[in-house]
Amino acid sequence: MAPKSDNTEAIVLNYVNEQNRPLNSQNVADALQKYNLKKAGIQKALDSLADNGKISFKEYGKQKIYIARQDQFDIPNSEELNQMKEENAKLQEQLEEQRKAIRKLEGEIRTLQSNLTLEQIREKEAQLVKEVKEMENKLAKLRGGVTLVKPEDRMAVEEMFLQKLSQWRKRKRMLRDIWDPIMENSPKNLKEFKEELGIEYDEDVGVSLQSFSDLLQRGKKPKGGR
Repeated sequence: MAPKSDNTEAIVLNYVNEQNRPLNSQNVADALQKYNLKKAGIQKALDSLADNGKISFKEYGKQKIYIARQDQFDIPNSEELNQMKEENAKLQEQLEEQRKAIRKLEGEIRTLQSNLTLEQIREKEAQLVKEVKEMENKLAKLRGGVTLVKPEDRMAVEEMFLQKLSQWRKRKRMLRDIWDPIMENSPKNLKEFKEELGIEYDEDVGVSLQSFSDLLQRGKKPKGGR
């Protein structure tokens, strides 16, 4: 049920005085929806308040702008204004100090949240103890001469390694057979020609076929050795 007209005027007057800024009827209607007031009733209340001199208004074409009467407010003198400015400056300083304190506390909270809890520390400790024990067992087996890789697995890996080395040598030889005659009859600089075609030697990328061959030889035990 909508408020009575006198109650509507009281609500509208109170709102206009509280806002103390230029308002049109739509501004007031939007703000007072919680009172279940219709725009037509608000418009009527605004006009009645203006006619009775309780609020001021001005017309801009078809638009009416309403504002609280300024003579009802105490207007501070220059000394009071200066005092208010000083108080406002002090309040701003206090506000900034509070903000800094809040930021500091938030930083401390983030730091605490990033730290492990006692339960998490214990879980981490248990995990590390388990990993250390596993590594110590593995080290003990290695020191005792236990073979951790089965002979057949080792042979399979070596066989695959030999195949890859063989393919490497074959492809390297094929490239040389084609590339060397081209360079013998080419007037271009070797480095520039390689860059133009996007060709790189093993040495250009820091690898060596011989070093991989030597690696395989070092992995083999000499006959009669332990």
